[in-house]
Amino acid sequence: MGHMSEFSMPVRFFLKAYRWRRIDPVPWTPLQKPLAQCRLALVSSAGFTVPSQEPFDESGRGGDPSFRRIPSETWANVLVSSHRSHSFDHGGMRRDPNLAFPIDRARELAASGRIASVGRHHLSFMGSITAPGRLMGKIAPAAARELVADGVDVAMLVPV
Repeated sequence: MGHMSEFSMPVRFFLKAYRWRRIDPVPWTPLQKPLAQCRLALVSSAGFTVPSQEPFDESGRGGDPSFRRIPSETWANVLVSSHRSHSFDHGGMRRDPNLAFPIDRARELAASGRIASVGRHHLSFMGSITAPGRLMGKIAPAAARELVADGVDVAMLVPV
């Protein structure tokens, strides 16, 4: 996290005025079996898409709450960034998408036996959703149902 002085004046004003949400209690489900027996999926707010997908809509007020399915066979170097936030430098995750969507690392975990397998697809959200009502009420539950239908035991959340 950067220091407030590192941000531009408009970003500082936004951060000071933003109504941060508190989720209490935090939803938590303990792991029911050893990680080496689990199927893992990535859930990232990096705003990545594959080249054939429509990019996230950066123009909408409050943010685009939709998500994109990233097939598990996708290599990080083909991911396209459409994250809308101007409050951080996107250069690192553009050079190495694994920083924000560690898809290559997930496959390595499966190959080494640290996890049983990766899901058929992973999920990418845009992030920087300043009006999260629709995301929390409809989109996130639908995304979770997709992961459950794919037999995913563990979702690795990668907030950006």
